[in-house]
Amino acid sequence: MFFIKSMFKIFWVSKKDEEIELNDDINELDENIWQVAVDILETPYEIIILAPIAWIDLEDIDLSINKGILKIKWYRSKPEIYSDDIIVRNTECFWWDFIRNIILPENLDFDSIKASLENNLLIITISKLKFTTKNIKIDRIEI
Repeated sequence: MFFIKSMFKIFWVSKKDEEIELNDDINELDENIWQVAVDILETPYEIIILAPIAWIDLEDIDLSINKGILKIKWYRSKPEIYSDDIIVRNTECFWWDFIRNIILPENLDFDSIKASLENNLLIITISKLKFTTKNIKIDRIEI
């Protein structure tokens, strides 16, 4: 389990009975689901999440938020060149499910989430809530 500036909690996941479960132990990570690497950046006005994503069509990425948890998920299929009559001498590419769940802080405007894909980099931007300050006049009530 990782903590980033005490605001974000990033979970490992495992796939059991077709459901995604959150786990604290890296050893319980299902070998068929891989974590997408993310960088989380913060400015005074927004949170920016960067995830390198290669060989994926934009419509194949499931990006959702539920109860303050951002989910990034997709499946990368093996290209057709991987056939039964080919011998694989080295394999470093991943061809299966990828998922990442990130618990976001509550001070974000979840209605302002924007996502774009630029040069195989998924960029997710979430604005921070703007709180106004106001002095409150106290009225004196005479009894």
